[in-house]
Amino acid sequence: MSAVLEIEGLRKTYRSRKRGVRHALDGFDMRVEAGQVHGFLGPNGSGKTTTLRTLLGLIRPNGGRMAILGQELPQALPAVAGQVGAIVESPQFFPHFSARDTLGLLAQAGELPKQRVDEVLELVGLRDRAGERVKTYSLGMKQRLAVASALLKNPKLLILDEPANGLDPGGIREMRGLMRDLSAAGMTVVLSSHILGEIQLICDSVTIISLGRRVAFGPVDEVLAAHSQGAVRVRLEAVTDLPQATETLTRAGIRVTAEPDHLMLSGVDKPATVSRVLAEQGLYVSELTPVAVDLESVFLELTATAPVPGQHRQVDQSTKVGEPGSGATTGGWGA
Repeated sequence: MSAVLEIEGLRKTYRSRKRGVRHALDGFDMRVEAGQVHGFLGPNGSGKTTTLRTLLGLIRPNGGRMAILGQELPQALPAVAGQVGAIVESPQFFPHFSARDTLGLLAQAGELPKQRVDEVLELVGLRDRAGERVKTYSLGMKQRLAVASALLKNPKLLILDEPANGLDPGGIREMRGLMRDLSAAGMTVVLSSHILGEIQLICDSVTIISLGRRVAFGPVDEVLAAHSQGAVRVRLEAVTDLPQATETLTRAGIRVTAEPDHLMLSGVDKPATVSRVLAEQGLYVSELTPVAVDLESVFLELTATAPVPGQHRQVDQSTKVGEPGSGATTGGWGA
């Protein structure tokens, strides 16, 4: 597959008298293949939003390479802008305008056909509320409107920052279906979200960023498999046997965590070995269950070493340092 989005060695450094030097992006890499739904994950302050704003020309990087649809950025940004739809942070709308009026103005500004307004309203589930003023909308409805604005151009690349913010479970499920439909139709979607269960369900691949660096990348199932620790839950026929079982398994070189009514083991390649080792000591297993790793546990494991906000690393004196301004005040990048 060809790459729709490529980032190599991206750097963004800030310096201030009070806070010293801060590396918002420290040689960050990212690659998104055509037609994928790609999850972009990271804790607050990890450099996620800085990456997206840099891609869209709202922040100037200090170094590295970026390309969208094979064209180098920022030079080619005017040429590719019409093929990219994006929401970064929370876009603002005129509160007294209706959703249809809002999208109509954006379509007019982008020289897009009027019928596209009704098409995107249908896609995001706002057709029946399109005539109401935006100020009457819930947070979830405003998020739907933001997604609609990003879809107006029918872009080849759609970048969404927390699109499920404010949505109820039904709305989240609908958003999940929309992302899958867009991908099936050939659109590439980059999805940033803190709802890791949704990312695991919907995304083909993920990139995890921490401290401005990539700490994991690849198909979701491969990322999970790479960080599986062979965890197994064991219950015995007699709870009173747990101390002896702990001692027996530890002697066999298995890492054991004792819980009140069961044991959690890690580093187990063949669970059947556990029952054999215990049976040799007259200890009998009533449950032996491999515990599947999920994206949330992998995410927490990979980002647990992040320092508290305000803690900064030293920068080599030869590192080029830029200004801490973005020059942008809006979050949307629709029509």
